[in-house]
Amino acid sequence: MDFNNKVHAIIKIFGIDIWITDTIISTWIIILFLGIFALIVNLSIKKFNMVPKGLQNFVELIIESIDNMTKTNMGEKYLCFSPWFFSVFAFLLCSNLSGLFCLRAPTADLATTFMFALTTFFLIHFMGIKTEFKSYFKSYVEPYFILLPLNIISEIATPVSLSFRLFGNILGGYIIMSMVYNLFPTILKIGLPGVLHIYFDVFSGALQAFIFVILSMTFIKDKIND
Repeated sequence: MDFNNKVHAIIKIFGIDIWITDTIISTWIIILFLGIFALIVNLSIKKFNMVPKGLQNFVELIIESIDNMTKTNMGEKYLCFSPWFFSVFAFLLCSNLSGLFCLRAPTADLATTFMFALTTFFLIHFMGIKTEFKSYFKSYVEPYFILLPLNIISEIATPVSLSFRLFGNILGGYIIMSMVYNLFPTILKIGLPGVLHIYFDVFSGALQAFIFVILSMTFIKDKIND
């Protein structure tokens, strides 16, 4: 394993260099996997059973879990966010688990995590303006106008903290696993990497995807003025 993000090719589009890196390739593979999985689910849903079993039971369990998370953190009124957070959670979970299949996790790249955090940032302020235009801007100068710069910095810190939390945890685990494979003697590579993969890829990967979604829900709801 190598934690360097290798460049495999450079493609020019309208004079702009597009670097095809390990992160890009892993992202394409994950998108392809999720697309195929969605098609399989779509075909299986056509044979809907009142008593769910197999794949239908698994999919319903995930959807109901995301719906319950959305209701708990945002309220039933904003259940429309559930499909979006389901998509985010699915991609982040697959990205975090991709290290098990010898891929470089896209979430070990700050560009990936920052774009997801930036999407949350825009949703936060879009919902704040949409629900109450006047009070949204007024909140930046409360309780005193002199606090305006601090309030702006606080808002900017949200996507930074979201992206770095996910990026740091996944990259840290990736670096540790690379060190294990490259520095440890062969005898320790038989069982030790498997145990570490369970923690860094499975447990930590699932936990970080869950935390990102929960924090995004909370930040958006806090900005909504009902």
